[in-house]
Amino acid sequence: MGKVSPPSIKYIINAQFFAEGVIEKPDVIGAIFGQTEGLLGEELELRELQKRGKIGRIDASLDVKESKTTGKIEIPTSMDKAETTIIAAAIETIDRIGPCDARFEINSIEDVRSSKREYIIERAKKLLEKFNGEMPELKEIEKDIINHSRTSRIKEYGRELLPAGPNIEKSDEIIVVEGRADVLNLLRYGIKNTIAMNGTMIPRTIKDLSKEKKTILFVDGDRGGVLIATDAVSNANISSIARAPDGKEVEELTEKEVIICLRNSMSTEDFLERYKNGGKRYGKKITRTVREMREMKKETKKEQIIKKELTEEEKETLKNYLEDIEGTKNVLLVDNDLKIIKKVSSNDIVRTLYIFRRRNKQVFALVMDTIVTPSIVNIAEKINCQYIVARNFATTSDKIKLLSF
Repeated sequence: MGKVSPPSIKYIINAQFFAEGVIEKPDVIGAIFGQTEGLLGEELELRELQKRGKIGRIDASLDVKESKTTGKIEIPTSMDKAETTIIAAAIETIDRIGPCDARFEINSIEDVRSSKREYIIERAKKLLEKFNGEMPELKEIEKDIINHSRTSRIKEYGRELLPAGPNIEKSDEIIVVEGRADVLNLLRYGIKNTIAMNGTMIPRTIKDLSKEKKTILFVDGDRGGVLIATDAVSNANISSIARAPDGKEVEELTEKEVIICLRNSMSTEDFLERYKNGGKRYGKKITRTVREMREMKKETKKEQIIKKELTEEEKETLKNYLEDIEGTKNVLLVDNDLKIIKKVSSNDIVRTLYIFRRRNKQVFALVMDTIVTPSIVNIAEKINCQYIVARNFATTSDKIKLLSF
């Protein structure tokens, strides 16, 4: 039986059928070939078209309920638009499947090339941006050199070897941040009296410094930042507290944002009153301990998928998954341990992936018994999917590895 090569696919005929009885997949395929035979002449005979590679493998999915069968079929073609629509119209003339009365309806004729064109346009934009960005301007070069000279002056301070700016000892005022990346970001903007906690608890070195110097605590704009501030006020002599804008971290702030945040720093009393007791955003939830916050961050890390290369044994596992669902039009969502998270119909895969993205869930690999289109690849890239396993691909990706067994 002929098979259309993925690069030559032009259209996909999507149809649904309704049968008054219980039937099986071979009955559906047989009805399509049998009841269209001789209907359109030799040039559009389905069996001959498939032998010549003009029509690919016809896929059908069935659902039996209350002695009635419904289902969907996909017919990939490499013919022109007119011939494809004639074939589609011929499919709607089928009125029996096996011994049962039946009815076929064409849902749509998908132009695979239009999806490819969308991908080409988007890819061209990215390549143009990359091309334009390869030649930095003189100002950018100067800025990079200045930033490097500033950030290279970071040092380790105290018994805990905390990341700190070069002026941490000389300055009468220090700025305490959460991590090394925060110190580096402030150094880029010429702020040299910064020291990092390297965690969520105030180290002994910073406690001692806070007794001698005016101490400003600069935390991230999330719930964790408020928890850290609450603990710091109880264990060190904090003069005032600055907070990054909602949802942002100190390490990603621009120079203007850093200056505004430090300028708008609050006394510890005002900060706690706003975010601990009276803040609508946090309310009573702030009473959770710093230990709970650490556990929450650990759980988040566990959920993140680690980039990795598949072993031959793991590839064999994915191949077996593909063979298990062959002919079912189903899609398997697989996690980092190659365990199946969810099994869905190919018609629901895009919606399912959008739900996963909205809930911040990740998928390591997709195993698909259907043609992989650009729309599927685009949403899969957004949830950091690393592999897609399928028989046929109508697109490519520079972020996801596409495997065909």
